[in-house]
Amino acid sequence: MSRHTTSPPAKRAGPGGLLDLRRLRGGRFSSIWLITLLLFAVSPLISPGSLSGSAVLSMLPFAAVMAIAALGQTLVVSHGGIDLSVPGGMALAAVLATKLPAVSGVPVWAAVALGLIAGALGGLVIGIAVVRLSIAAFVASLAVNSILIGVVLQVSSGFPASASPALSAFAVGSVAGIPNLLLIAVVVVGLAHWGIRHTVPGRRFIAVGAGRPAARLLGLPTGSYEVGAYVVAGICYSLAGVLLAGYLRTPDIMLGNTYLLPTIAAVVLGGSLLSGGITNLAATAVAALFLTQLNQVVLAAGASTATQLLVQAGVLALSVVARGVPWSSVRARLRSRSLKPASTLSSP
Repeated sequence: MSRHTTSPPAKRAGPGGLLDLRRLRGGRFSSIWLITLLLFAVSPLISPGSLSGSAVLSMLPFAAVMAIAALGQTLVVSHGGIDLSVPGGMALAAVLATKLPAVSGVPVWAAVALGLIAGALGGLVIGIAVVRLSIAAFVASLAVNSILIGVVLQVSSGFPASASPALSAFAVGSVAGIPNLLLIAVVVVGLAHWGIRHTVPGRRFIAVGAGRPAARLLGLPTGSYEVGAYVVAGICYSLAGVLLAGYLRTPDIMLGNTYLLPTIAAVVLGGSLLSGGITNLAATAVAALFLTQLNQVVLAAGASTATQLLVQAGVLALSVVARGVPWSSVRARLRSRSLKPASTLSSP
């Protein structure tokens, strides 16, 4: 036999062979596509009109915002962490992008840039606390979230401001009927997904999350990659906050509060491994679309906001439980039971 046929399939992604690429391509990430298609198929039955053109166009911008925020959460989870600063990062960026141009006359682009920088700094503080000071990720991110919320209240004085006409026009605009926010989300998620899967730094990023000890032995700067995950995540939250503020025109100063649980749910539904190493950014984005459509169907059916949150929590719980079921063993047992009668009949 040739060397190609006798060698095992490729199992290595990045230095050290810390990932099995077949796990990234298998059914772990395909289930979210199937349940999303199923949801869209049954949506008209549960809530007539939920798939009308206007309903879909009004849903997609919110799905785009959630996908961008969930992208940041996925990067953190890929290293075994969790980020609870989503509300503060989104709120601070939104307040800076709306309040500063309205009150201080700061150019919109400068206010938006300042919001993104604030998100990056928040992520940097969390990353240093987690990596250098060995503080638990949920403790560090929760503390930073409190600081960000405090800055929001200080800057806003407790009152929201309207987004500038330029920012609002961009956020609610479209190209060939496709919302601008959706286009931005597709570009951001697409580039991030491609970078993680097809570039050396991206593969190393995932390799560090899959096994820090092995990555250290290979000489990879594990600390830098881990801190970088929180920094990029902070930028994602800020970008999501700015876009949402422009779309809503006059956003609530705490507009990020409803995005913490959905971002975590999107990561879990997308199939990412909470302990790190196994992740798929495109699947997370599809999960964000699923959750947004689910919320729209639930609300259109006449349910309250409290019911909407309960549905989100229920979906998250079911997903976590489903991930823990050894489906391969279940399938093997079912297969053996289905074959048992046939083998019995064929025996003399």
